[in-house]
Amino acid sequence: MGEYQPSRELVLSALGDHKPESNREIVEVTGLSQSSVYNALALCWKRGLVLRTAEPLYEHERIFRGRGGLTQTTRPYHLYLLKPEEVDSTVVDGHRFVGYDPKYLDARGGGKISKAQRILMFVQSHANKAFFSTEIAEALADEDVKVRDVMSNVRRFEVKGLVYVRGYKTDERQTPFKRGYLITWLDPQKPREEAIEEAVQRTDGALEGKMSGSPLMERVHRGRDMIIEHSKLRKLVSFTYLENKLDCTPYKAERALSRAIQLYPDLKEIKLFGAYRYYYHTSLDPKDLEAAVKMKKSYIRIVKGRANRIGHNWEAVAEWFIDKFMTGAKFWTQNHRVRSMDSRRITLHLLKSVGGRRNNAEVDRVWEVTPSIFAPTISYVLSCKWGLVTKRHVDDFLDVLRWSKDFGVDTPDGRETKQGVVGVFAASAFNPREEVQLKDGSMISLGQYTARRDLRLLKASDFNQRLRERGCPKEVTVQKVCKRARDEEEVRQTLDPIWKQPSRSKEILDSLLHTNEDLFQFEKMLEETKE
Repeated sequence: MGEYQPSRELVLSALGDHKPESNREIVEVTGLSQSSVYNALALCWKRGLVLRTAEPLYEHERIFRGRGGLTQTTRPYHLYLLKPEEVDSTVVDGHRFVGYDPKYLDARGGGKISKAQRILMFVQSHANKAFFSTEIAEALADEDVKVRDVMSNVRRFEVKGLVYVRGYKTDERQTPFKRGYLITWLDPQKPREEAIEEAVQRTDGALEGKMSGSPLMERVHRGRDMIIEHSKLRKLVSFTYLENKLDCTPYKAERALSRAIQLYPDLKEIKLFGAYRYYYHTSLDPKDLEAAVKMKKSYIRIVKGRANRIGHNWEAVAEWFIDKFMTGAKFWTQNHRVRSMDSRRITLHLLKSVGGRRNNAEVDRVWEVTPSIFAPTISYVLSCKWGLVTKRHVDDFLDVLRWSKDFGVDTPDGRETKQGVVGVFAASAFNPREEVQLKDGSMISLGQYTARRDLRLLKASDFNQRLRERGCPKEVTVQKVCKRARDEEEVRQTLDPIWKQPSRSKEILDSLLHTNEDLFQFEKMLEETKE
């Protein structure tokens, strides 16, 4: 042991100012080699001459390696302190310094089982299974193993041929699955080909029902499956449906379906009215294909036609005026599976079927207003109807409110609308000729009947009156805004400048005729091609 005495004296001398020093700092002061200082410090710590930090500190290093470039690493290290008399531990600058104890030994020094050993032992002891890197980290969390520890060590085991690592594979690289890379044991006692085949089978089992290839190819396969499924049902499937089911951006869906058609010639695309894309499999009988095309064309005329667009625009008009003139209105929002559906349109759960709707019914808007801190919140529910409104429309809306889980309540007199809930019916016009007979035999107008049922009425004439008061000419009406705007967003973008600049309102409204000319021509074509 005498050969180490000079090194120990120099190390203890370097710590003589009672300031914490690292191994590297002591090397610089003493001029000794790094191994000599390391060995001397270890011996001094064991003999109770110095204290060492209980936990390692970490330092990010950037090392220039000449032509090899710049490398980066995180280096763990300890600080050492000359041991004060009769003191076994102390705290300096927020770091706890302790005397020697086996429990403070680092795994890298052989004092205990390292994280790398624990990870390898876990994979080997579960050799008949495959685990995601996050699952291994969760299983070894009590040993302070992190996901970064798993992959940094697994890559070394992979080089040694001890584990099989699987992720998304592309032409150029491999990327992790959503839960990380899949890892399983490679039995070194078996022929290499057999061991790899078994590892692939284990990872296939772990991936069953999950993405097993690249994200693009997974979407290609899922898209093909859905197209075949619809063809077996003698139906066409739309691009929008596939996009929603693939749960990706339009660009990714576009790429996946283009690739699917390229790889599988039995998949076909057809455009209806030169604008709407549908897909089918060649196994679909020609007669069934012809019938499916006719059905989709009929559906497009109804859903994509002029009446449907104007109806949605009328909802946006009512919403805009409510938002403008009702102080403190807070609209409900709701995420929908169909991304194009307005988030302010609300789906209600029904406790009883209403008008053929079994479980759910849509209302056009729901908003709340709290008049003051002393008054209860009032909930307003809006139903919009473009065209002539009849008693049947009013009764249907009231039934939806009564039988909805959110706005209805059971009473001794039957199902009623909750207190504090106000129904609002917005219509372009109410049938002036329709009368309603009461129980006593008397007759009242539809407007009077609606008022008696505690419904608020909003008519196009009410909104137009607001525009007149603002200074807009009589040629500017909300009906024209509905007919000329492309969609609900354009309704809002049109009403805002009309309200701010009433003198230019006619010019603003007329500009829509030119802007949306292509839309009007398409809707005209739909009408002319009715079969």
